[in-house]
Amino acid sequence: MFHTRIRPRTAVAATVAALAALSLSACDGSSTDARSPGQAVAEGATARPGDNGTGTGTGSNDSGSDSAPSAAKNSALAKSPAVGKAPGKASGASDACTGDNVTAVITKVPRPLNHMLLTITNKSSRTCNAYYAPSLRFDNDQSATQVNQDSKPQAVATLAPGRSAYAGILLSSAAGGDHGRTARKLTVYFTPRSGSGSTGAPVTLTLPTGTYKDDNASVTYWQDTAADALQF
Repeated sequence: MFHTRIRPRTAVAATVAALAALSLSACDGSSTDARSPGQAVAEGATARPGDNGTGTGTGSNDSGSDSAPSAAKNSALAKSPAVGKAPGKASGASDACTGDNVTAVITKVPRPLNHMLLTITNKSSRTCNAYYAPSLRFDNDQSATQVNQDSKPQAVATLAPGRSAYAGILLSSAAGGDHGRTARKLTVYFTPRSGSGSTGAPVTLTLPTGTYKDDNASVTYWQDTAADALQF
């Protein structure tokens, strides 16, 4: 009787052990078959959208298939010069010479007669352009001084840091003109690239004592040299 009771328990234990071994073997086999080498590469590629390896366009999940267009779009935007920059702002700032980036000096000259020389010098660390002609107001004049169109240069006066541009001012003609008077102040306005209106800060200068002007007063375009400015 003793041996009869032990043998069934031994047989059951042996059967359980055999079934457990078969189960472990089956689990190992299914784990190995669940991920093939090709799928592992695709998953690795889709985890890095910028990678152009084998995962691009071959991933089995949706995130992998979307990564390629996103990477291409980002690459195109990175090459665009307009990204991150507002139009017309390099410099955020205008490239015109104005009272913000130049100093101005007015000088009475002995020759030619009835002339003055207006000089601006770039005081900033960036190049600026002296566009067209300065717009001048003597004291509280209602209109700007006329511009001598014959003085238009072939190119815009470009001022590197420390460089100067010049404008010649005719105060009155030899024949004389109407509404002659002595002026005390001169306000200089700067013209933008468009040629319309003014830009930046103006500059107000004190004129030499006894500066006389009339309605024939005129100013030249900005010139690269004082000699060019005073020949009109």
